[in-house]
Amino acid sequence: MRKVIVKGIGINLLYKTILFVATVIGVAYILTGGLNRAGSPELVTQKADVKGDMPASKHLDSIVLGAGCFWGAEKRYAAIPGVVDAVSGYADGEGIKPEYREIIKSKYRLDPNNYAEVVKVTFNRNEVSLEAILKNYFEGHDPTQVNRQGNDIGTQYRSTILTNSFEQQDIAEKIKTEYQRLMSEEGFGQIATIIKPLDEFHRAEEYHQDYLVKNPNGYCPDHSTGVVFDDKDKALKVDNSALQQGKQIVVIEPQSYCPYCEKFKENVTNDYQGTIPLTWRFATQLDGLDVKTETWATPTILFLENGEEVFGHQGYLTPEEFYAVLGKFKLGDSEAYDVAFQQGTDSRFCKEYDIFKDTPPGLFIDKLSGQPLFDTKDRFNSETGWLSFTKAVDGSVTYHEDNAFGLERTEIRSKSSGIHLGHVFDDGPNGQPRYCVNATVLEFVPDTKS
Repeated sequence: MRKVIVKGIGINLLYKTILFVATVIGVAYILTGGLNRAGSPELVTQKADVKGDMPASKHLDSIVLGAGCFWGAEKRYAAIPGVVDAVSGYADGEGIKPEYREIIKSKYRLDPNNYAEVVKVTFNRNEVSLEAILKNYFEGHDPTQVNRQGNDIGTQYRSTILTNSFEQQDIAEKIKTEYQRLMSEEGFGQIATIIKPLDEFHRAEEYHQDYLVKNPNGYCPDHSTGVVFDDKDKALKVDNSALQQGKQIVVIEPQSYCPYCEKFKENVTNDYQGTIPLTWRFATQLDGLDVKTETWATPTILFLENGEEVFGHQGYLTPEEFYAVLGKFKLGDSEAYDVAFQQGTDSRFCKEYDIFKDTPPGLFIDKLSGQPLFDTKDRFNSETGWLSFTKAVDGSVTYHEDNAFGLERTEIRSKSSGIHLGHVFDDGPNGQPRYCVNATVLEFVPDTKS
């Protein structure tokens, strides 16, 4: 009964009651220890500092939120200014142990009594409002999905708000109603978020706490709908007319932090200089494009031609995987593809050789990545029918033993994309090497300074 009374009274009345009890009875520990019962507002009185300042009270409150997998949600809430702590845990279940290995068992997958994966968000009400936290909550997942978020399916992934007071209940219902109006305007269905009083919060196992801090490349899908409470989405409107012309690469990233997006940038796109444009977009910025692949997982990598998806991939691609797909997308079933990925060889004196053998000063680049491979100043006429160079651009190629056809040769590949370029021999001019290179896997960039 005492727990219900504490939840039902307002924070000001609670504060005055505590002060009254402390004054009459002299129980000072009520103030110094605060109220740490799950679901109750915390009032913590700090000691005065050496300057003689008056004790300062931090008005802390907490709310428990379920929005699918708690790893990404915990990190998102922790980043909100004014949030003191975000703790992963379990709540709103019964008859089952509140332990991860229990709640994920298949027999509980559709059990309405299963615990939900939740995050207890503790915040300073002087710095951030509950309304702001709940708006962040609704914007961060798809509340219309029932007992799931994306590919995470089961009652433990239900959308739920667990409150500690009548005031929180009213605010949550108000924000839900506002968001339903916005969602309906954008064509979404009914919000399935359950709002109810918190019974008990169970802290999750330690390895779940700060999971994405400990595992920067950990699982962190983005299930947000793109519907937001204010006009900030209008600033995100973009013109996709350029993406409706020719071949294009579009990478979808979330508006929040995405570790695999950062990894993809670091390992692939930061060095990509190919002639097929690569553009980053949010999932809400695909107007005018015919996209078939679901974009809730990030990164989602789309290969488009004239605005229509040719190929799409959800999730991170290694450089080797990315260039294998790009090779098929750009080169198709051509001689260049056979050379690049099947270690083929150009025909002698092929048309690309005739084009490239007498170019003005400039660089020959990787046909896929756009990275420089050879400089015209190192080119010479070997009269073999293939482009020949005495050296490659420093650090641009890798060397591999090749014993095919009973021959002992040294193969050269592009370091950036991994495609086959040709071979290097020791019979170049004046004792230098001869890099024998297939012209079909190259593109030429003239030196604008000449």
